[in-house]
Amino acid sequence: MEVTGLSFARGAPSLDIIDVDGLREAAQRAFANDPGGMTAYGTAVGYVPLRRWIAERHGVEEANVLVTNGSMQADAFLFDDLVGAGDEVVVERPSYDRTLLSLRQHGAALRAIGLEPDGIDTDALSAALEGGARPKLAHIIPNFHNPAGYTLSGPKRERMLELAREHEFTIFEDDPYIALRFRGETLPTMLSLDAGEGSVVYASSFSKTVCPGIRVGFLIGPRELIARIVVRATNTYISPSMVDAAIVYEFCASGSIDRSIERVRAALEQRVDALAQALHEQIPSVSFVVPDGGYFLWVKLPEGVEPAAVLKAAAERKLALVSGDDFVLDGGSGAVRLAFAGVTPEEIREGVTRLAAALEAA
Repeated sequence: MEVTGLSFARGAPSLDIIDVDGLREAAQRAFANDPGGMTAYGTAVGYVPLRRWIAERHGVEEANVLVTNGSMQADAFLFDDLVGAGDEVVVERPSYDRTLLSLRQHGAALRAIGLEPDGIDTDALSAALEGGARPKLAHIIPNFHNPAGYTLSGPKRERMLELAREHEFTIFEDDPYIALRFRGETLPTMLSLDAGEGSVVYASSFSKTVCPGIRVGFLIGPRELIARIVVRATNTYISPSMVDAAIVYEFCASGSIDRSIERVRAALEQRVDALAQALHEQIPSVSFVVPDGGYFLWVKLPEGVEPAAVLKAAAERKLALVSGDDFVLDGGSGAVRLAFAGVTPEEIREGVTRLAAALEAA
């Protein structure tokens, strides 16, 4: 009998936890309520009702918000504006591979600071700053980190703001997973703690809370910065997708997004618990921290086991993984990233069985 492929590779939810009916109804309302607005070019600020909804949600003025085609577009615009060749940028180690790639393409001098279970090592960052580091930007994924699954603690959020103000760098708070907490209390964003002082630029996305196929993200920052990026966006694509954004707006305004998030949260908690239990039972030699939300679990391999060898052995067993080496600048992560959002608990248990066999063979 042919073995079915399983994947712990992609950070995307499975279809069974996406509110397809709610999205269909939101699309129907969008076409009924604003056919002219959603089918026109619009302007580079994005679909105005959604922009207003985002501003109200985050307690900022509309002029501080830019709606984009996904949060990676927001990242790219921000890097285009703030990061030039040779500019020093602090990143976490590990960090999201696409962000590292984008910053490298901008010619940034990347300074990787170790990531701890409660977020970036602020003592190490402080020491680097005292030692002469002069970053222009610090890229931080504060909630349910990709790839690590870790969350930046409250005290470290305050410390990051202190360091940013003292050493005059901007914190880029990259926060697509904030709504996906299934345990514990939600922590305030650094954007809200900054209280309009201009030390933080914030980005998020609806890809994780609505669906990946809705390519709608947003950027929040100082009015002057957003105004400059609006010009850049106008020159790039005139406007982001009005159709996608109008559907997202109707989905949000109706309250469907809150019901959708609860559905996704419940599924994610069930899945990560199944993953942690299976790893404890079948592969006690690995170590990990169970996240309180999000999509990802960072698994440290036994000493001397290379991620590349594990990936090769896993692929032979039709199991897809992502090497932890993809998320660090210098290799040597000694880890793999497991994404659990797209697999059921039953599939997770089978996947861990295959992973155990791959580790044995690696």
